Amino acid sequence: MNYNKKSGNAMKHKIIISAKESGKRLYQETANTFNSSITGSLVEIDILKTYQKIIGFGGSFTEAGSTSLDKLTPEVRQEAIDAYFHPQKGINYTFCRTHIQSCDFSLGNYSYVEDPEDIELKTFTIERDTKSLIPLIRDALKTSHNNIRIFASPWSPPPFMKTNGQMNRGGSLKPEYYERWAMCFVKYLEEYQKEGISIWGVSIQNEPQAVTPWDNCVYSPEEERDFVKVLGPLLQREGLGKKKIIVWDHNKDIMKDRVDVMFADPEAIKWVWGVGFHWYSHSDQDNVLDNSILDYTHNNYGTNLVFTEGCNPLGNKDKPFLGEWWTGEKYGLNIINDLNHWTCAWCDWNMYLNEHGGPNHVNNFCDVSIIVDTKQNKIHYNSSYYYLAHFSRFIFPGAVRIYSSCSDDKLLTIAFRNTDDSLVIVVMNTTEDEKEFTLSIGSYMVSLVIEKRSIQTHILEDSF
Repeated sequence: MNYNKKSGNAMKHKIIISAKESGKRLYQETANTFNSSITGSLVEIDILKTYQKIIGFGGSFTEAGSTSLDKLTPEVRQEAIDAYFHPQKGINYTFCRTHIQSCDFSLGNYSYVEDPEDIELKTFTIERDTKSLIPLIRDALKTSHNNIRIFASPWSPPPFMKTNGQMNRGGSLKPEYYERWAMCFVKYLEEYQKEGISIWGVSIQNEPQAVTPWDNCVYSPEEERDFVKVLGPLLQREGLGKKKIIVWDHNKDIMKDRVDVMFADPEAIKWVWGVGFHWYSHSDQDNVLDNSILDYTHNNYGTNLVFTEGCNPLGNKDKPFLGEWWTGEKYGLNIINDLNHWTCAWCDWNMYLNEHGGPNHVNNFCDVSIIVDTKQNKIHYNSSYYYLAHFSRFIFPGAVRIYSSCSDDKLLTIAFRNTDDSLVIVVMNTTEDEKEFTLSIGSYMVSLVIEKRSIQTHILEDSF
C-alpha cells in the first residue's frame, strides 16, 4: 500500500488514554517512537477499504435523569450537561433517544391522551414533558449548538388502546386503535416541534417482545409490520415523511425472525429506515458478542443498524457500580464489536440517574455513566463515561469506518476516517498484561505500548 503521505517524524499523532491501573482518564500523549519494522503485535489500517458511515454516539433523555438533575444547583447541573454535550468541554454527544409517554425511568405511568372517546385527539397534551424533560433537552441542544439527532420510542400506548387495559405488564395494541395510535406519533412530533425540538425519527416500540412489570406493549413480527404500514403513510400524508422509522428496538440475539418478516413485505420496508437493537441477552452471557445477526441483516437487507439501548441493571445491588472498571470495558467491547459489524449509531440508555440508580417507578434500578448525587450536589463519572468518550469525542457524524485488523486477538481495534480526513483508531486491551504493538498505515509505522485494562484512541490529523 502506498498512500503518498509524509514521513513518520512529520506525522501529527495524538494518543488519548484511559487506564484502570495508572488512573489516566482521557489523558493525552504524543506518539514519538517511529520505525520501519514490526515490534510486538501488528495493528494494520487500510484507508482504501471503507464500510458504513457513522451517524453519531449518545445516550437517552429520561424523566428520571432530568428530575435528578433538577435537584442540583444550576452550576452543577450545567456541568453535567456540558459533560455530554459540549463540543470541547464534554464528549460531544450527537445521537440521542427519549421516550414517548412514560417509561420505567419515569416517575410513574402517564399518557398524552386518556379519553377513549377522543377520536380527534383534542385532549392530547405533552404538558408532563414540559416540566422537566423538555427543559433538559433544550439545554442539551443549546450546549451542543443544536448538533444532536434525537429519536423517540414509546414504551406503551395509552391503557384504553391495549388488550390488557394498562400500560404495564404486556398486552397488545388493539387493531382498531392502529390509526389513532399512529396519529399520536404525529401529534407528538408536532408538539415537540412547537417546543423547539425537532425529533429526527421514531421507533415503533421499545422491546416489543418483552412482558415486564413496567410500561410495555407486545407486537408480534406481523403486528409490527402491519403497524409500520399504517404509520409510514400517515407520516407522509401529514408532512412528516422525512422522519426516520426504526423497527425492532429489542435484543440483538432474537431479532432474526423480526427482520425476516418485516423485510419480506415490500409495502412495509419502503417506510423502514433501519433496525434498532439492544445488548440484553436471553443467554447467560453478560455481553452478546455474536454479531452474525448484524452481518446477516446488513448482507440480506442492506438496512441501517443502530444500537438503541444498553445498561447494567443493579438487580439486588443497593447502589450503582461506582468506580468499577468492568462496566466501561463492557461498553468498549460492545461498541467495537457492533461498529465492526455495520452499526452506524450507538445510543446508551439513561445519561443520568441518582445515587440509587433511579428514580424508577417499579424499582428497576440501573447503573449509568454519570451518577447524580442529589444529597451532596455533585456528579460522579463512571468508567463507562470515559469508554464512551473514546468514540463520541473523536469520531464525528459523517465519519466512515475503514479496515483495521490486529494479529493479537486479545486486542480489539476499529478505525475511522473523519470528514476532515483525520484518522481515528481505537485500540482496547482487556487483559491483565501490558502489550506492545506496531500501528501500520501504509508506510507509516509506529511502535506503541498499551497498558493492561485500558483503551487508546489514536488521532492522526495529517491527510493520508
